[in-house]
Amino acid sequence: MKKIAIVALVALFALFNISCVDKEADSQEVKLVTAEEMKEIIELEDVQLVDVRTPKEFEEIRIQSAQNIDFRSPTFDDDIQKLDKSKPVVLYCKSGRRSAKCVEKLKEAGFEKIYELDGGISKWEHSEVLKIEKKS
Repeated sequence: MKKIAIVALVALFALFNISCVDKEADSQEVKLVTAEEMKEIIELEDVQLVDVRTPKEFEEIRIQSAQNIDFRSPTFDDDIQKLDKSKPVVLYCKSGRRSAKCVEKLKEAGFEKIYELDGGISKWEHSEVLKIEKKS
């Protein structure tokens, strides 16, 4: 009888720990968004808009009000720590590959709300939806 009680307690403890982990994972929101959705998010929320391409790419073309944090930079992990983890972050790159990798880094760093532009800036640069700045 004593063994059954111990096994039951261990099982209960394991279930409690699993449920706590699940709640923590659910608190991190990640969403792939279109240009239209991104525009609305930028207008309605106090977001941190982050371009994760190289500085050269950023200089050529970028979404207005974006800041550049180069994913390939050796200081990337330190640079993202300067962002506010409680404020939403909107990420984009050229095609979506780098920003998808950045999403994982931001989740690991504890960011609560992350948006990623579907298809990157190359998919949306000719649309009228986003305010794009190009080098003349």
